[in-house]
Amino acid sequence: MRVRETARGWTAVWLVVLALAQTAAFLLVWRFAVHTELGQWLDTVALTGNRIGQDRIDGPVNRILNAMSVVSLLAVTAMIGFIALIRGRKALAVTATLLIAGANVSTQLLKRYLDRPDFGIDPERAAAGNSLPSGHTAVAASVAIALILVLPPKLRVAGAFLGAGYAAAAGVATLSAGWHRPSDAVAAFLVVGAWAAAAGLVLLFFQRDQAVVSPADAHRVAAAVLGLAGAVALVVSALALSWLVDRSTVPVEELARRPLFIGYAGSAAGIAGTIAVVAALVLAVVHRLVPRWKG
Repeated sequence: MRVRETARGWTAVWLVVLALAQTAAFLLVWRFAVHTELGQWLDTVALTGNRIGQDRIDGPVNRILNAMSVVSLLAVTAMIGFIALIRGRKALAVTATLLIAGANVSTQLLKRYLDRPDFGIDPERAAAGNSLPSGHTAVAASVAIALILVLPPKLRVAGAFLGAGYAAAAGVATLSAGWHRPSDAVAAFLVVGAWAAAAGLVLLFFQRDQAVVSPADAHRVAAAVLGLAGAVALVVSALALSWLVDRSTVPVEELARRPLFIGYAGSAAGIAGTIAVVAALVLAVVHRLVPRWKG
């Protein structure tokens, strides 16, 4: 019993660290991307570079984005709650629903109340004001993370990879369609990640006495592969954006095709890498949050 309580305690500490780390990362992304001229310039380069090859991806991009609506979100949330309920997990059903609701409501509140100074870098979109974090990206990510929580152990890995892939596609689609800057999508993933850590703490608190954490349900290899893929994508993104920094004195409208493409592709890699790491962190600990039951 003491060993079990100690394990739960360390898991709770890890979740608190994850929540704080992702909140801090969100604040850093917001301050750099929104409140510095270099951050706004990099975002604008990526958003301008989305026109390269846009005619070839317009169809898939529109299908991904048009599939997201309030009705579809409610339907998917109900489905996720139903999966948890048929597994006999009432607390899980409620927690997964609150995760989706909390992540998306807080995203909309942040987008509304965070300010965006105008440095004259992106005059075409200056009147639109702040767009961080991305609502569409938060919808996709919150559903993906909630799905990892509610799926049975045998389906979690597939759910994690498919969910992360879908969320990454949604985030890149908002950039490709010109709806959002890349920092908006990255910030949305971090908001969802922080909510996922909070949801994990709730699940730990309501964990039943007959809960049994089975090493067989741990997905260490899959989580490592997903996390490593995300880390590699983030390194690629950092290298691409670092290459652009030396050209930051050039107005965006005067940049050639190559830097615009590097800004767009590097930002897309950063979007995909962020959700891969967030999903990997959830996958690595979910067997302790939703364990088996004795009997």
